[in-house]
Amino acid sequence: MAEQTLIVLKPDSVKRNLVGEILRRFEEKGFVIKKLKMFTISRSEAEQFYSIHREKSFFNELVTFITSGQIVAAVIEGSDAVNKVRAIIGATKPSEAAPGTVRRDFGTSLTQNAIHASDSVESFIKESKVIFG
Repeated sequence: MAEQTLIVLKPDSVKRNLVGEILRRFEEKGFVIKKLKMFTISRSEAEQFYSIHREKSFFNELVTFITSGQIVAAVIEGSDAVNKVRAIIGATKPSEAAPGTVRRDFGTSLTQNAIHASDSVESFIKESKVIFG
């Protein structure tokens, strides 16, 4: 059964012209892009988006970075989307991500790690409402 999830290509990916390459990786794995949006997220939207991290020391850094330039958000659909997409993007720290993952190939730091993906169906629902309304 098909499942949907959200990916967000962060400002570092957009600035480095990696949008097409990253989206291609998901399409090659059989995922279908259902929604696609390029925009600059507002501070209040970013705070909502990252609300799960509000009490953590890196919250402001996350919000500042995600609002620093344009992002590309996509709802993608496929079998076991949440888990398979998280495997494709790799570990949060690029240096710990497996070879061939998006974060290993394109991430440069813990914050500038190229991409975000929802970690559960519940997160997808919450995050996609912030992004797509």
